[in-house]
Amino acid sequence: MRLFQQASAVAPASGVPHFLIGSEYASRGQVHEAELAFSNAVLLAPGFVLARYQLGLLQFTSQRAAAALLTWEPLLALPADQPLPHFVRGFAALAQDLHREALAHYRAGLACPTDNPALFEDIQRVVDAVQQLAAGAGGEPQAAHVLLSGYARGLH
Repeated sequence: MRLFQQASAVAPASGVPHFLIGSEYASRGQVHEAELAFSNAVLLAPGFVLARYQLGLLQFTSQRAAAALLTWEPLLALPADQPLPHFVRGFAALAQDLHREALAHYRAGLACPTDNPALFEDIQRVVDAVQQLAAGAGGEPQAAHVLLSGYARGLH
């Protein structure tokens, strides 16, 4: 953390050190601190799509879907050959308990090329959980919230 903070002091206009600080806080389960760091990364570098995605994911898994959808809105304008807009649409559908629609969006994103296999592994875990949920939930309205709390624990 000290090195990331030094990097931030050396390059104060860069979002990268803040993103790395946010990632470290998230891995420690310090959600509030992680959100602040990811927010700083996005403020400094609005086009840093991975920072924006991670900030939204943190908000979404903290039961704040509306905030996440606002954070993610610019990602929806990314080209269709990139996975993030598909994943965002998947989470938007999941927030409404539209499991089939969510799965279709996640799978479309997973079909895109990636240079971030860890992101795809995370989404594959979401797909697996949604499939189990859809098979056994019987339309239970709070099912997505149970999934998200388990997924949030699995992120770290």
